[in-house]
Amino acid sequence: MNWELLSCGLRGHETYAPAESDLAARLHVSTPAGESWRCLRCGTFVPGDPRRSGPADHAPEVPRGRLLRDLVIMRLLAAERFIRGLFLLAAGIVIIGLRSSQQSLRDKFDAEMPLLRPLADQIGWNIDDSKMVQWIERSFTLSSTTIVLIGIAVIVYAASQFVEAGGLWFMQRWGEYFAVIVTSLFLPIEIYELTERVTVVRIALLAVNIAAVVWLIWSKRLFGVRGGGAAYHAEHHSESLLTVERAAVTE
Repeated sequence: MNWELLSCGLRGHETYAPAESDLAARLHVSTPAGESWRCLRCGTFVPGDPRRSGPADHAPEVPRGRLLRDLVIMRLLAAERFIRGLFLLAAGIVIIGLRSSQQSLRDKFDAEMPLLRPLADQIGWNIDDSKMVQWIERSFTLSSTTIVLIGIAVIVYAASQFVEAGGLWFMQRWGEYFAVIVTSLFLPIEIYELTERVTVVRIALLAVNIAAVVWLIWSKRLFGVRGGGAAYHAEHHSESLLTVERAAVTE
């Protein structure tokens, strides 16, 4: 998979005309189709005027290679957080909506339980000791105020997922810190859930979150790791000029 060509196909080529004549000469050719400029991302000569121009050190940072792979990973994490936020938002709205219908739901639940017992016996499910059934029964005893507070807490958590998704999608430094802090806060809860019941989904979610925290801290140099913010900004400050130089010398 050529991620550079794929990205150019989706977003368009990133051509740049540097003010430095030596670099400009190496990024520019004349063809029968007209003047062409080399894409800073994939290295292909693209007919037409450059998309941008200016000093080489002001060139846009165009992710390629490792940086492009980092961008893809960040976008995948952002998408996962956004989808999770949608589910949490829907759950919070449903929970708040239950505050005025507890009695009717309890009546329906009590009416359906005798019908579920024969099926549960057939599949070997001890319905009386089921934690899910016990949780549902306990929920009927909660006050309307408690239900609303639980719903609001779930919605706030959903909002944090949306904020995290936005920060990761646009590769913001604060978003990376926010993602690590919020994800780390909920790791003990996910580990505790595994002590109650081990499922493939719970293991997968825990593995994804641990991997995300470790990867973000290491690759983004968070909390002073690998030189911290100074090394991170120095690396990215020089990236635009290096992008131009790499594109200029691409064979």
